[in-house]
Amino acid sequence: MELRTRGWWLLCAAAALVVCARGDPASKSRSCSEVRQIYGAKGFSLSDVPQAEISGEHLRICPQGYTCCTSEMEENLANHSRMELETALHDSSRALQATLATQLHGIDDHFQRLLNDSERTLQEAFPGAFGDLYTQNTRAFRDLYAELRLYYRGANLHLEETLAEFWARLLERLFKQLHPQLLPEDYLDCLGKQAEALRPFGDAPRELRLRATRAFVAARSFVQGLGVASDVVRKVAQVPLAPECSRAIMKLVYCAHCRGVPGARPCPDYCRNVLKGCLANQADLDAEWRNLLDSMVLITDKFWGPSGAESVIGGVHVWLAEAINALQDNKDTLTAKVIQACGNPKVNPHGSGPEEKRRRGKLALQEKPSTGTLEKLVSEAKAQLRDIQDFWISLPGTLCSEKMAMSPASDDRCWNGISKGRYLPEVMGDGLANQINNPEVEVDITKPDMTIRQQIMQLKIMTNRLRGAYGGNDVDFQDASDDGSGSGSGGGCPDDTCGRRVSKKSSSSRTPLTHALPGLSEQEGQKTSAATCPEPHSFFLFFLVTLVLVAARPRWR
Repeated sequence: MELRTRGWWLLCAAAALVVCARGDPASKSRSCSEVRQIYGAKGFSLSDVPQAEISGEHLRICPQGYTCCTSEMEENLANHSRMELETALHDSSRALQATLATQLHGIDDHFQRLLNDSERTLQEAFPGAFGDLYTQNTRAFRDLYAELRLYYRGANLHLEETLAEFWARLLERLFKQLHPQLLPEDYLDCLGKQAEALRPFGDAPRELRLRATRAFVAARSFVQGLGVASDVVRKVAQVPLAPECSRAIMKLVYCAHCRGVPGARPCPDYCRNVLKGCLANQADLDAEWRNLLDSMVLITDKFWGPSGAESVIGGVHVWLAEAINALQDNKDTLTAKVIQACGNPKVNPHGSGPEEKRRRGKLALQEKPSTGTLEKLVSEAKAQLRDIQDFWISLPGTLCSEKMAMSPASDDRCWNGISKGRYLPEVMGDGLANQINNPEVEVDITKPDMTIRQQIMQLKIMTNRLRGAYGGNDVDFQDASDDGSGSGSGGGCPDDTCGRRVSKKSSSSRTPLTHALPGLSEQEGQKTSAATCPEPHSFFLFFLVTLVLVAARPRWR
């Protein structure tokens, strides 16, 4: 008798639990009415929504208890939740790109304005001071400024060689004007060979080379860094969400609606685990992203002082004026040394008169004082770069707080993926490797996203370029990565075979336009090389065939 009574009590308790779980018909009807309103507001047909809860065996994502969702509703809401997350990710990416673009255009415009102002000052001051020495050589000066612009904007030019070629051309033309009696071409060839020892322009070429190389490398590397960062954000934003992520997002956002508790907001730790799983590959950008931004902040130290980017880029004309002054001052000494080295040519007795008429006075130019504009731009940029350092690892939390209507606290009233109640699992770490035990998103940590891996490499390459620029070196993108797998073909051609570094890339394998500044066309950035690398493809093919034949031959015992 006692056992029978105890059995009835157990049966009644079980029945009570079922009633509590299912609720009364009125509450079910109210829950589905709320779901109908939400579902219809999203543009879906209300005919899909049942009037009251139904059995949920048909559900493939949400818990299979009593539900307000049909199979079609679950599929529609799953697609909608995926689109909402993609939109949120794109919005975050566009906001970051806009921040980077604002800094890029502000600083880029300032550097280009400095160079334009320098050329304008030259065009205004040189004709009156140097007369024909300038007016008959305007193209040489114009070409120099054009090549400086191309270099700054990312063209594959070797700046030191560009400057050396300019001084060689200018020396030949000015020497002919100062000495119209020295006409033979072989004499001019001899002059070119003696130029380095003669130092016809004084210290100006050397000083400009040292200062311009460091200044232009620092300026263009910083602006290129902003461009690369923006490009990485844009490409990462195009990476599609994995199917496992789409299922987890549906469960996070809309399964509470299907369960009949649309007012329950996701528990904070639950939301973070879902987003950390969905954005695991993106979080792996964090280390190299931080390295890039730190390097960009560091390179701004090279913008200041007498050898800084602002002073040098805005004062190119000052060094050019000093060079022509030195040439005029040293004309007689230079002539004597040239005659000593190259011989005494036939002298035109009437040659000195016209030369004296062409000569003008010296030109003393002062560097323009800083306006403070660059200081303000760089200060703003550094503050922005520090603010976005943790962008990739903070993205899950940011999206949960701003886009996922996350509950303010983890308590009995938040949605934990199954019902209203506390969320107990611990929050996963950042990055792909830490998702091996993610309870919400099934992540294959052995298959990283290749697009994001490529962008990690681009960040590493640009960081190496900035670090080289900090030391005054123009590191080639092809050689910047640790494993040589950066943008470009990276043919592995030794220096003694390919010649100068500027000539190491053929027109089909050059890389700088990948990171060129906005507005630089493909044609502007090209500088083809006269020297090409022999391609050892035939040798390697023969070697591989030999290995295959050796491996395939029968082995006799």
